[in-house]
Amino acid sequence: MLLRGWRWAGVCLLRPGPGLVRGAGGAAAGKPVDLAYDVIDGKNTETPLVFLHGLFGSKSNFYSIAKSLSRRTGRMVVTVDNRNHGDSGHSPVMTYEAMSFDIQNLMDKLQLPKCILIGHSLGGKIAMTTALLRPELIEKLVVVDVTPSQTSSYTPFPKFITAMRAVTMDNDLSRSAARNQVEQQLLPYVEDTRIRQFLLTNLVERDGHYVWRVNLEAVANHMDYIMTFPKFNTPYTAPTVFLGGGNSPYISSKDYPEIKRLFPNSVIQHVPGTGHWIHAEKPHDFMNAICAFLGTS
Repeated sequence: MLLRGWRWAGVCLLRPGPGLVRGAGGAAAGKPVDLAYDVIDGKNTETPLVFLHGLFGSKSNFYSIAKSLSRRTGRMVVTVDNRNHGDSGHSPVMTYEAMSFDIQNLMDKLQLPKCILIGHSLGGKIAMTTALLRPELIEKLVVVDVTPSQTSSYTPFPKFITAMRAVTMDNDLSRSAARNQVEQQLLPYVEDTRIRQFLLTNLVERDGHYVWRVNLEAVANHMDYIMTFPKFNTPYTAPTVFLGGGNSPYISSKDYPEIKRLFPNSVIQHVPGTGHWIHAEKPHDFMNAICAFLGTS
């Protein structure tokens, strides 16, 4: 059953005040962005799973996986659109601290005392930031194909932004014709058909015009920051798994020292035969790894 909100076991959290979420040291972070989300009901009251997608993604990327995991584990599963993505609100700010405060605010809204955060790429860095800022909220952590390290040396995302910003779109076309027109313009920059189709999930019609629903301006303005990670000194000590693609460069041995410094109770695994989008390339292996981490068959 698809729901839009949830009250977990009748427990209310103490709210820090209208529109305010507390960060490290108790400092007010300002008003967070309201996030779009879907909730898949579960049969039990075990800690829910919360999925955070990667750059240019949306909550729909994990919807079929979320349904399967809810059936397998009996848990409630929440899929979330990060700020400036999907149906969530836009903001000119895209720091990991600000995006973490969005998640904290959503947990408060859904009255979740704790959750298990599962984040891919951008969502993985938001998840890590949230665990490091508010460890009492995160029972366990799953980080998918990203680390608390610099990633700009091998990421293709700046090229994708350039291609998407250069696209021109006619408005008197059907949706399929508009997608074909845009895909042809992306082709010289994005050779992989699967990645082009992924980027095209951001093409939507609004008020008779085709537009990108992802806030390209905000992403472009913060790309250098998005490729880094905030500095933390206090580790997150709860169970954590870093799940990398076997053919992906995003988690390598050079990242292990920083992973272990910030996440000392972590394990690092790779799914053979997958690239950066593990959940799309081998969804069953991806779900099996999560279930094994949760101790669920």
